[in-house]
Amino acid sequence: MDRPALWRAGWRKSSYSKASSNCVEVAGLRSGIGFRDSKAPAGPMLVATAAEWAAFVNAVKVGEHDFR
Repeated sequence: MDRPALWRAGWRKSSYSKASSNCVEVAGLRSGIGFRDSKAPAGPMLVATAAEWAAFVNAVKVGEHDFR
């Protein structure tokens, strides 16, 4: 996916981010799920397939990753 298309995507901040400075934004894309650091929206943007994103979210939910 080209970078301009990623910029135009409908980005939304994680509901778990609240007022924290450690925020992730996600966007639903035709090719999967885009994600980026909300503090640097013009910075790196990654894209995962829907299956990869679901596996990551499930791993976080069961405590495989601790982001605190």
